[in-house]
Amino acid sequence: MTELSFAKSFLTTLDNRPNKLSPTHFEDPKSYPARSAFILPKSTGPPLAKRQKTSQALGSTPTLTLILKSTRNPPLDITLKDQALTTSILDIKEQLAENEGIPVKALRILYNKKPVVDSKVLKDVVGEEVAAKPGAMVEFGIMIIGGAAAVKKGPSVEEKEPLDVGIGKGEEILKTEEFWSDLKGFLVQRLKDEGEGEGERVHGIFRAAIKG
Repeated sequence: MTELSFAKSFLTTLDNRPNKLSPTHFEDPKSYPARSAFILPKSTGPPLAKRQKTSQALGSTPTLTLILKSTRNPPLDITLKDQALTTSILDIKEQLAENEGIPVKALRILYNKKPVVDSKVLKDVVGEEVAAKPGAMVEFGIMIIGGAAAVKKGPSVEEKEPLDVGIGKGEEILKTEEFWSDLKGFLVQRLKDEGEGEGERVHGIFRAAIKG
């Protein structure tokens, strides 16, 4: 059979078939040419990230070393080591109260010369940059309301019941050093924004007026 006759025969066969397959058309799979199965290569997955080396032991948490200083009366220089970043300012006050005999209510903790509230934790106070350095040394200031008199009384001052001030006792309280120490500490804290020594100056005016 020549190529021309084959082509004519093939075209004639195609003409006899419908242009579109019917919905019920079914092709016998056995008529398909034999082919080898195509197997996809085994997936290796994304490359694993290299494990970074760390100097800290597994499960350990970063800590800070706190240096607490008070340049006023009484002068203090206290170091608290291995303080977790979740340690609150109130926790620090309680440690000072236990170790130094200072009432918690008489303590004020300063950072960058600004008072810090008891509810804050070290991580929020010092910032992310300092907190990321394990064992970093951070300096805080201490203000003691009442000065040296508060330290001498020790922690028992919190448990002591309030002084019952009755008729005729007001003048006696004005003669005690405890009252004037508390007043001085209060004025120094409240008037710190007015300038150095403003609280002590006002305290002196009050005391001189009472004596006069």
